[in-house]
Amino acid sequence: MILSCLHVRILAASLALFCAGMVKASPSLPHRASSRQAEFPAVDVTSHLNPYPDKPRITFSSSGTFKLTVFSDLHYGENPWDDWGPQQDVNSTRLMRGVLAAEKPDYVVLNGDLITGEDTFRENSTTLIDRIVAPLNEAKIPFSSTYGNHDNEANITHLEEIRREQLDSYLSYTRTAPPGIGGEGGEGNYWVPVYEKATDLTPALILWFFDSRGGWFPGSTSVPLPDWVDASVAGWIERETAAMEAGWDSVERRERGALAFVHIPPHAIESVQKTLNTTANPGLNADTLSQGSTQATTDPSSAGKDQPFWDALNANVKNLHAVISGHDHGDEWCAREPTKDVIFCFDKHSGYGGYSSPGWGHGVRNIVFPSADPTSGLETWIWLEGGQTRARVTLDGNYGR
Repeated sequence: MILSCLHVRILAASLALFCAGMVKASPSLPHRASSRQAEFPAVDVTSHLNPYPDKPRITFSSSGTFKLTVFSDLHYGENPWDDWGPQQDVNSTRLMRGVLAAEKPDYVVLNGDLITGEDTFRENSTTLIDRIVAPLNEAKIPFSSTYGNHDNEANITHLEEIRREQLDSYLSYTRTAPPGIGGEGGEGNYWVPVYEKATDLTPALILWFFDSRGGWFPGSTSVPLPDWVDASVAGWIERETAAMEAGWDSVERRERGALAFVHIPPHAIESVQKTLNTTANPGLNADTLSQGSTQATTDPSSAGKDQPFWDALNANVKNLHAVISGHDHGDEWCAREPTKDVIFCFDKHSGYGGYSSPGWGHGVRNIVFPSADPTSGLETWIWLEGGQTRARVTLDGNYGR
């Protein structure tokens, strides 16, 4: 049998790990002292299928579970010239630290609108990222970000925030898409592999992150940016999934689960809201989805332009457990979108910045994979500051049917 270069590199690296045992991460690089990350570098397959060769592998816990906590719409930097604006940031940081201490997630997602960019100044816009990631760095928890419409403004861009995040935190797994993918202002399209065990040759779960852009072009003559995932991402999804199948499946035949994050919800979700009921779809439902609340709806002429992304995602990403969005602060429900037969969930508005209403509260969405089996249902619920929980559902094959 003739082995490809890919096979040879995998097998050689795997054999080296087997013979040498666990190779510790460099002591100069911070890592979390738990089974949630491997303490040795990932197997060097190719730069394409091993996008984080210098970072710890993300793995399921020693108990076989994997827990994500999602912070959404933090909106740091709002109204910095008045006392109440900076105090909101203090409150948001307190919430982050409290959640991380209480929930102890294996991984964190920051799902868009990290900064209220229209209130920032050119000379210090990205320094707000330092404050946002500080609680994650303190807790040594790996994380990824999407960026939202308020993160693209005259004085700040998604690309600048991504670069600052990467500079600030070794445990940031946020990265940029290849050149030409995502359109201007939409550079944050990428995926993160999650392994059942650190020694596995192939991942058990893929976390997908998509950039829905929105906001404004940078500069003094700023004009609106498109508010949908660019059509170029559709072809990228097809190529990435084909590479995964060709590379990983030829080495180890296993089913992989998937979970997707995008800040602005796809336009298809608008019609889903009309079918909700409080038993099957518990949680706050206070924002009516309409113009500007879903992708490609701010300008009527752009209607449907998120469809190539939506089609490619559902056609190519296998075992997609759910698609998770923020953006609409008053919504926190899950439902099944019938045309693609995919589950969609809103986050929980986490930050004290951004619009809100009495009684909405602040918190996070927690998501727990009970095992690496992609057919297992996910447990998800809303955690509110103060420790209350609500809207607990199991996302499985029966959900929404």
